[in-house]
Amino acid sequence: MELQAKVLTVSSGVAAGTRRDTSGEAVADLLRDHGFTVVERAVVPDGLDPVAEALRRLATDFQGLVVTTEATGSVVDREAPGLAEAMRAVNPLGRLSRGRAGVVGAAIVVNLPGSAKGAREQLGAIVDVLPHALELAGGGRPH
Repeated sequence: MELQAKVLTVSSGVAAGTRRDTSGEAVADLLRDHGFTVVERAVVPDGLDPVAEALRRLATDFQGLVVTTEATGSVVDREAPGLAEAMRAVNPLGRLSRGRAGVVGAAIVVNLPGSAKGAREQLGAIVDVLPHALELAGGGRPH
């Protein structure tokens, strides 16, 4: 199974062109380093509605990983609490994060911190199990 991912950066500054997307770049690089093909990167301004709309669009008819920094809970079909717990446990400051994970159709949506360092740490905590999780989300059977 080819591992595909989409990265959604949520930042009014990045959307306006006044800030560089360091967290999106860091996440895309980490995913590539772990065998994922990043098939799309998108940017939306802060706000629940634009983020939820973008997440739904990115996850529709997609069997892959969607990584974002906000609004995961409002669009998931079912939570994946084990992934979120592992992400928060990687660093004591993770307890302060809004890390969530869930399934939307056949896609797994993961909510990461907005900082490049935090995003790398939390994604790094779960990247090893994501291929299997994606297989399950797509209807595969556990090994």
